[in-house]
Amino acid sequence: MHRFSRRLFLAALATLATLAVAATSPSWAADKLRVVATFTVLGDMVKNVGGEHVTLTTLVGPDGDAHVYEPTPADARALAEADLVLVNGLGFEGWIDRLVKASGYKGPVVVASEGIALLRVEEEDHGHGHGHGHHDEGEFDPHAWQDLVNGRLYVINIARALAAADTARAEDYRRRAEAYDLKLVTLDRDIRSRLEDIPAERRKVITSHDAFQYFGRAYGIGFHAPVGLSTEDEPSAGEVAALIRQMRDEGIRTLFVDNITDARLVQQLAREAEAVIGGTLYSDSLSGADGPASTYLDMFRHNANEIVKAFTN
Repeated sequence: MHRFSRRLFLAALATLATLAVAATSPSWAADKLRVVATFTVLGDMVKNVGGEHVTLTTLVGPDGDAHVYEPTPADARALAEADLVLVNGLGFEGWIDRLVKASGYKGPVVVASEGIALLRVEEEDHGHGHGHGHHDEGEFDPHAWQDLVNGRLYVINIARALAAADTARAEDYRRRAEAYDLKLVTLDRDIRSRLEDIPAERRKVITSHDAFQYFGRAYGIGFHAPVGLSTEDEPSAGEVAALIRQMRDEGIRTLFVDNITDARLVQQLAREAEAVIGGTLYSDSLSGADGPASTYLDMFRHNANEIVKAFTN
């Protein structure tokens, strides 16, 4: 699929080293960079690249739903005091422009998904399968982090943004991003090798909302969902009936609830199509610290384990 090499990754990061030459004064270097990330996946990437140099505020917390999030006065204060704001973009955080305006924040707002090979909704219609929920024509799927190759591009964008905002530590950010990238590459390779033995016709699952198309494209899995790209979408009775028919016709026996949506619709599908509900998948949000998906790497490992288990049972 759309792989990109470690060599390209390192070349993309090389520009960070040149930023270090224009280092700022030692007094600034002593201060931590105040960063706001919109949701937990971005927040975890920032922690990995920024480490101890960054004071991080993550707006939508563990198991939170960024699609329907309502910003608070504390969020506006965090932005007002920030040096850098990182967003996913692609319409994922429909509330972010209003929040930036309300806070009076005038610094950089960096879109972490910049440069990703995006999935359009109509592509999904002809691809591995898509949600039966409502989509706008030409809309892009915002869940780009659900492919580790895309995750690597997020890391480049985050590292560049941190280095530009804090040139004195550019070399540190580059080194940390490099080390983190190696972990993403290793996990990506591991997931591919585990899935390649599973016959293509078995690689079909239902999830409770349409957040896994990038995962499907990357690893050759057909994901279907009763609810569209946003958890705000409501499927009609006809769409649910069509999905049940499809499950019966194609022998789809595996369903998953994701951590941010209501389980009742998936339970109904399981009953009607005589299918089994697997474990929880993490889509738009990490788990809390004591959960199975408290980091981006853990989320991917957990989701892949649950999916492989369902296919091999």
